[in-house]
Parts: sequence; C-alpha cells; structure tokens
Amino acid sequence: MKKLSFLDKIVFILNSLAATALLLSYLLPFIPPKSFPLLSVLSLGVPVLIILNIVFLIFWILKFKRQFLLSLIVLLLGFNYVTGLYQFSAEEGERNDDQLSVMSYNVRMFNAYNWVDEDDIPEKITGFVNKQAPDILAMQEYYVGASGLRRDYPYYYIKLKNKNDEFGSAIFSKYPIINRYSLDFPQQGNNNATYVDIVIEKDTLRVFNVHFQSLNIKPQIDELQKEDSRKLLGRIGAGFAMQQEQAEMLIEEVNNSPYKTLIIGDFNNTIFSYIYEKINPEKRFQDAFLEAGSGFGETFKLSYFPLRIDFLLIEDAIEIQSYERFKVEYSDHYPIMTRLQL
Repeated sequence: MKKLSFLDKIVFILNSLAATALLLSYLLPFIPPKSFPLLSVLSLGVPVLIILNIVFLIFWILKFKRQFLLSLIVLLLGFNYVTGLYQFSAEEGERNDDQLSVMSYNVRMFNAYNWVDEDDIPEKITGFVNKQAPDILAMQEYYVGASGLRRDYPYYYIKLKNKNDEFGSAIFSKYPIINRYSLDFPQQGNNNATYVDIVIEKDTLRVFNVHFQSLNIKPQIDELQKEDSRKLLGRIGAGFAMQQEQAEMLIEEVNNSPYKTLIIGDFNNTIFSYIYEKINPEKRFQDAFLEAGSGFGETFKLSYFPLRIDFLLIEDAIEIQSYERFKVEYSDHYPIMTRLQL
C-alpha cells in the first residue's frame, strides 16, 4: 500500500469496498428478508458488484500490482455464485418432435395503459407467441381484453385477482389440463401463483406460474434518480419481505407435488436472492438459463445493469435441450423459452 500512488490508493479503497460488499452478498441467499429487509436490497446490485470486481482485477493486473489478489480471492470464493451472472454459449441439443417447448412472458397487461407508444402491441405479442408456438405458455400481468390466444390453445387457466378484475395470470397449453389451482397470495395487487396439471401422453406435469411481489423499479436511470433513495430502499425491502412469505407458500405446494414439476415466471428478484435459494435449496430444479443459456440473460429492460428476474426452473429428472431469450420490445420484460426432453 505504501508503494502505491495517491490515485492508486483511492482506487484500492474503492476496490476494498466493492470486494467487501460482494463478499457480504454471498450470505444474502441465507438471510430472510423479513429479518433484514434493507440488507436484502443488496441482491439487486450483485451484478454490478461482480462486474466492478472484475474491472478492479483487470486494472491491477495491467499495472502489475499484487492488489489484484483482493478481487481475485473474493471472486474465487463465490465462483459458483459469480458464474450465475454470465453464461458462455452452450451447445444446443438436437431438436425433434418429442421435445416440449415451454415459454414464460410477463406481457405488462398487453400495453393496456400505453406505456409503449404503439397501438398494435397486443397483436405483436400474439403474433410473436404464435410464431414461436410454445407447447406450454405462462403469462404474468395478463389482460383478458387484449389477447386472442385462447383461439390457438385449446386448454388454459386464467386466474384474475378478483371477479371484477381484467388482469391476472394465465397458463395456456396444447395438452389437456386436468387440474387447476391458485395460491392466492394475501398481499394486495395482481401478484399470485397458479399451477395446473398437464397430461402429456403417459406423463403428467405440474406447472407453476409464479409472479412474486412487484418492486416497481423504474427501467430508466433518470426516472430512478428522481426517487427519494430512502423511500425507494424501504419499498424494495418491504417488497422482498412480502416475497419471502409468498415463496414459503409456494414451496409448501411444490413439496406436495406428486408429479414432475416446473416452476416458471417472474420472480421480481435475482438468482442471488433468498427466495431463489428458498425455492430450490436441495437443487431439485435446474435453472434452464444456467444449463443451456448464454450471455447475461437479462429478462427485465433496465438501462443501468443486466437483471435476470424471470426464470424457468425444471425438475432435475427432465433433460433441458435449449434456452432462448427473445429481445422483443413489446413489454418491460423479455420472453424466455426452453425445450425439454421428457
């Protein structure tokens, strides 16, 4: 430290703060948000912390300084954790007629409130889905007044929060649905989890469509800067505490499933969070992105860092052949799809 220039000392102090924060974040999947709601907010910033530590690592290596060891050690300590941020191109399995395609898409109410300055968003979303033609389609923030998907899928389950609502969640299937259920989260709003049992030849799958508590994060950095930081952190922390309760309700149902199970949808949280670990503590499920995805895999359109909050969690007994993220600009989320070999 004594041999460093004044500027390098400042850089190393910043490096130390970033390394400490990343090291602390490794504990977040095991700390209930209800106990430390503000601390849980750090999980959203983990992608930035990982990238920062990689930048500091490269900086010190280029300067031939041993300070590179700080970020290197911290990154290596959480290697499996860090690799959840970015995936190198995976080899896609061969496609055949026996594969099952599953898509999750938060459609933002089909632009019912004109967030996108285009009149034909419902038609574009429906056209996109019809082109991809997934066998099973789970939608969050579904709007009953906009979609013509029921004409293309003979089996579906649409669950609205209340009888008079037009918004909710939907599961569409090309295969027969024999049972339909809703968990009905106690919190106000359109967040919910539903699940159906789908018969596919001799197999029965239980498919959960999840939409955990929304955090109402603004996609644009200038909009975010307008918010009071204390209120923003308090709102996100409270949202994570609600997500914990919802995840606990979900996993109780998942553990009672007599069938092979899929958990898909909008978690409104990241792979670095408590709820992600809570849902899959013994690695019963595979994350389709980690198995067959590539890149950062961001699913939420955030202008300041990549955020993957939509997931396809697949029972370990099912083989994942491919994963795709479609960068279509019809919602604030990107649709994701996987192909499975039953």
